[in-house]
Amino acid sequence: MGSRQTGLDHLRMPVTAARSRKRPLPEPVVTEVRSLAHDGRGVAQVDGKTLFIDGALPGEQVLVEYRARSRRYDEGRVVEIVRASVDRVVPGCEYFERCGGCSLQHLSSQGQVAHKQQTLLDNLDRIGHVIPDQVLAPITGPAWGYRRKARLGVRFVRKKNALLVGFREKRNSFITEIERCPVLDPRIGERIVELRELVASLKAYDQVAQLEVAVADNAAAIVVRHLVALDAADTAKLVEFGKQHQFHIYLQSGGVDTIKPLWPEDSSLVYRLEEYGLAMRFEPSDFTQVNADINHRMIARAVELLAPGAHEHVLDLFCGIGNFSLPLARTTGRVTGVEGDARLVQKARDNARENEITNAGFLTENLAVDGVMKRFQGLSPDKVLLDPPRSGAWEVVSGMSAISPSRIVYVSCDTATLARDAGELVANQGYRLISAGVMDMFPHTSHVESMALFERR
Repeated sequence: MGSRQTGLDHLRMPVTAARSRKRPLPEPVVTEVRSLAHDGRGVAQVDGKTLFIDGALPGEQVLVEYRARSRRYDEGRVVEIVRASVDRVVPGCEYFERCGGCSLQHLSSQGQVAHKQQTLLDNLDRIGHVIPDQVLAPITGPAWGYRRKARLGVRFVRKKNALLVGFREKRNSFITEIERCPVLDPRIGERIVELRELVASLKAYDQVAQLEVAVADNAAAIVVRHLVALDAADTAKLVEFGKQHQFHIYLQSGGVDTIKPLWPEDSSLVYRLEEYGLAMRFEPSDFTQVNADINHRMIARAVELLAPGAHEHVLDLFCGIGNFSLPLARTTGRVTGVEGDARLVQKARDNARENEITNAGFLTENLAVDGVMKRFQGLSPDKVLLDPPRSGAWEVVSGMSAISPSRIVYVSCDTATLARDAGELVANQGYRLISAGVMDMFPHTSHVESMALFERR
């Protein structure tokens, strides 16, 4: 753990009892990089021990400086690239080396997608013991300016008398000092300096903990997370900033339920799914996909794979505000969306009503309890779509035989839990894994979004 100043020096054990166990770090070493870890670090083997290397790519020979050691693995960073990968590129952001917002900018876009596709297939095989009959072509889109949602840390550093706004640095909790972010939607990414100056101008500048940003088709919104009540002068500055830069301003004094619009008071955020004639209303804290371009293509693929008939009933589990439910309602006879958050269920109902959709209904149900699928037997759905959180949908898939839909489309943001659930569907629930593939929802990061199609045997 290292030595800490505790103020109890007179009670300290003899130095040999603790310090002798902390070995010095090895000298820098040249090694071959074998693969990429799930977090984007290179993986090597040195003297039979795994070494995770920041900034290294598979196939490279690198000089590595050790940074930490543990019983099971060591950690280090690239000091020199002896032999570079053909997939290595110059990072497109000047802050990449420090900022923790991205982990793969040094890998070409094609290399990133190939790595994510291989991660999916490896996990399906290793964890789920399943192999898809077909590997779907990756869904890709713009690699820059795509990110519509983010949480920017805010920190006043008294030693430097400086206020910082940005993402955390790699491997620590410090805030990276940045002036722009090319991954964020330009409406936010090109305004980092203005946001920093705004917070610095407030009387409560050192009591703002976070700026949550959300970009819609009609507006960009900023949620100011403040730790003390803001006075009239500070709120007036926020309103003026919103008017000047065309931002919707929200305040958050506590949990998610305290988020309230400041300006305009009737703030309404909308993203459109024009292929289906839909306008989807949401709030900044609601779960929505961060990449609008990929979201459009993802919905189209899900509808294509599910292939709902004109008179079929589709069950959409973890439906949120209706991102899949309402497009499906345009293509099939009936849709039932199920979501554990009652607030999101109400928004899904509101979106259905405002878009004049009458063949979609929504239920509030905790989908993370054993036996939950028995509650849907009376609905007799023909097909199922599920888009669970990172924890997956174990309680759903382990009870899928209770309703036995003919086809299942599983949208996942974690290939490990998808693989686990796929193994259950194939081994115990009577399904075959027809196809699977990735969607590059988060370019330059190690996050992998994927989709899989299952059919009843």
